[in-house]
Amino acid sequence: MGTQIHVCTPLLATTLNPLRKNTSHIIVKSIPQTITTRRRPILHSRISATAPKREKDAKKRVVITGMGVVSVFGNDVDIFYQSLLAGESGVGLIDRFDASELPTRFAGQVRDFKSTGYIDPKHDRRLDDCQRYCIVAGKKALEDAALGRDTLSKIDKARVGVVIGTGLGGVTTLVDGVGTLMERGFDKITPFFTPYALASMGPAFLAIDLGFKGPTYAISSACATSNYCFCAAANHIREGVADLMIAGGVEACVTPITLAGFGACNALSQRNNDPQTACRPWDQDRDGFVLAEGAGVLVMESLEHAMKRDAPIIAEYLGGATNCDAYHIISPQPDGFGVTSCIQNSLVNAGVSVEEVNYINAHATSTWAGDLAEIKALKNVFKNSSGIKLNATKSMIGHSLAASGGMEAIATIKAIQTGWLHPTINQFNLGPEVEFDTVANHKQQHEINVAISNSFGMGGHNSVVAFSAFKP
Repeated sequence: MGTQIHVCTPLLATTLNPLRKNTSHIIVKSIPQTITTRRRPILHSRISATAPKREKDAKKRVVITGMGVVSVFGNDVDIFYQSLLAGESGVGLIDRFDASELPTRFAGQVRDFKSTGYIDPKHDRRLDDCQRYCIVAGKKALEDAALGRDTLSKIDKARVGVVIGTGLGGVTTLVDGVGTLMERGFDKITPFFTPYALASMGPAFLAIDLGFKGPTYAISSACATSNYCFCAAANHIREGVADLMIAGGVEACVTPITLAGFGACNALSQRNNDPQTACRPWDQDRDGFVLAEGAGVLVMESLEHAMKRDAPIIAEYLGGATNCDAYHIISPQPDGFGVTSCIQNSLVNAGVSVEEVNYINAHATSTWAGDLAEIKALKNVFKNSSGIKLNATKSMIGHSLAASGGMEAIATIKAIQTGWLHPTINQFNLGPEVEFDTVANHKQQHEINVAISNSFGMGGHNSVVAFSAFKP
């Protein structure tokens, strides 16, 4: 089947005045519905081949029409996935600041980032990287969806929203502001400090720049954030509130305070002599995750809207679920109960049976407790692991917190598109509890029926989303 090429005018920058009065921006403080489950022993999966039928209404079917990324491999989705397929590691020693005194001196750092043509230069120099990554990834996703600036006028902007979340927000702006306050006094604080430190300003700037007046806000659910945003965006579409949503996650967190903070939790790998092998999910010698940053954004719209504008449909969002372990602020529930019920609920929401899933993009951060809890949950749900492929994107790009689910959704969709799964690198000594094919060290060809992507975060935040190829 030939590749359909859509050419559109780039979403060039417009001059923004973030302090001007603007009443057109609507902030909706809704969050995706949380599905709770009473604690009970897990004896078998609650999903079977009799799962509810998938959504048939074109107004409620949600399709993916565009993707945008900012990553350790650059800002191009195809290059991003080609690098993953090649098993390249984007992890390296930090050169943005002096990390020599820190216990962990490496990260998945975004290098040579350029926003030329996407953000007005005068505005760009004031922004935190968190907002810059958000704006560029969002606009690239829209361009990929054949929605350049010349075509945006053809859609109803009152029914277009932005839900892009972050865990830490403008952390560099916040740290610099505190430094200015302590060293120079309160009267030297810039008036841009507050808006540029807020987690919600990335989606707000994108909406202001492009005139989107639908539901626009940020969700912050730690490392589960992106999937929460996908669920929320899909709900807005299915409820008839929006025709199109830009959704995902962003993080700009490779900073001294962030590394020091996670280091104090003993959460980070300290393989400073061999950073590229530091992230080794499910390996018996894993010693923590690798901090990273970036953005992953999808354009999600109703099938009806996508067909009316002849959009390039690249995959279908089937459904998803969120819940909470309610167990501990950092550690996952050891028996994987919360994750198990989240996976089960996501399949119910998607109208998918357990037997239909044959690919899982795992959360798999390379922490001892987290990897083990996820595997337990997967074994609770998927009793027969034969034919199921499981891989870990973080083994190559590190853990970008709120942005990780966005980038992993892109990797999942590219796997559906191409029929190729990227490897889980650094598989040297796989734990005996892992009974799945982890696509160890080399890419594999695999025709995907239904894929799920897992994201879990501190505080017990769990989220799972399901995708498949689009079938009319």
